[in-house]
Amino acid sequence: MEPCSCDTFVALPPATVNNRIIFGKNSDRPCDEVQEVVYFPAAVHDNLKEHLKCTYIEIDQVPETYAIVLSRPAWLWGAEMGANEHGVCIGNEAVWGREEVCDEEALLGMDLVRLGLERADTAEKALNVIVDLLEKYGQGGNCSEGRMVFSYHNSFLIADRNEAWVLETAGKYWAAEKVQEGVRNISNQLSITTKIDREHPDMRSYAKQKGWWDGKKEFDFAATYSYLDTAKMMISPGRYCEGYKLLNKHKGNITFETMMEILRDKPSGINMEGEFLTTASMVSILPQDSNVPCIHFFTGTPDPERSVFKPFIFVPNISQLLDTSSPTFEDSVKKKPQFNIKPDRRHPLYQKHQQALEILDNKEEKAKTMLDNMSKLEKELFKEMESILQNKHLDVDKIVNLFPQCTKDEIRIYKPNISS
Repeated sequence: MEPCSCDTFVALPPATVNNRIIFGKNSDRPCDEVQEVVYFPAAVHDNLKEHLKCTYIEIDQVPETYAIVLSRPAWLWGAEMGANEHGVCIGNEAVWGREEVCDEEALLGMDLVRLGLERADTAEKALNVIVDLLEKYGQGGNCSEGRMVFSYHNSFLIADRNEAWVLETAGKYWAAEKVQEGVRNISNQLSITTKIDREHPDMRSYAKQKGWWDGKKEFDFAATYSYLDTAKMMISPGRYCEGYKLLNKHKGNITFETMMEILRDKPSGINMEGEFLTTASMVSILPQDSNVPCIHFFTGTPDPERSVFKPFIFVPNISQLLDTSSPTFEDSVKKKPQFNIKPDRRHPLYQKHQQALEILDNKEEKAKTMLDNMSKLEKELFKEMESILQNKHLDVDKIVNLFPQCTKDEIRIYKPNISS
């Protein structure tokens, strides 16, 4: 299952610079799938009799939901990755193991990402939300639009300003590991071994009943619920191991720019190319000082090496992010079987970026100019964001349009090269 992949990373002090937690994720999905960056404001839900429609199923609503920003495959309700107004970030990964994947429509792992962000103001509360929903509604359903069937269980990396949690699942069973310092990454395999800080109450007895664990030797979640030799996990040539190596190479000096470099790394396979590729990327800065804002960077386009990381900061009165929002096709795609057709979901930034990629691949001189201008824009943004982090000062009138303005600036770089 290695081709169907993602990578999610977190670095915490003392591995980072300036007492910040740095979160990063590459979303690796089918190469023709469009990912959008969208914002939803906080909301109060008075009528709790009205159910919430997720990608496939309806679930109970809660009285209040938080403001969220998401990077998501444009066809579904949930998200591959995102953040909320309280500085909680979540990314998910596809995982497979001994427990059979359910084809019945339930909650997708991507739905659980969004639900955790909407309903929790800390990382551990988000974990609670996800495992409670998993128990009540289960996980399952096709994770791809069109006729390709693509189902999996999920692992999650959840971070806030103080700590991170890795949550890994097999059907309704799960284990969680708390991360309070250093570095941690997840990829497309179970990676929690013997350090289990929380777990499903029946996880061990179910494994024993299935004959996966004898009840005597030390319980190793990844070894028990998958086919991994966890003793060799850190030296095998897969992307989980490569990601771990890259994090450790920079340990003690990790900044948000370091995290972006890791996500852009092609030799390791973390920046994927091919039938499955890195369709979008996210990096978040979560300062431990609550007086300093969290900053979330999104590409909204494939291949982070040839995309611009654009910053988003939560402030009141943010409007919809039009240039990274895809058109909707509610009626046609939700006929049974749902999402069986693939309409054109390209948003304005995606369209211009795809045209720019053709130039980058075929016209050397124009490509150099364009890449230089993209790099210049990004460096200016990084400098501006670092100034906000150092000075703790926000110009709210400017920040409310920060992400949309950056997107327009990026499109402006592409336009003259595309039209000439």
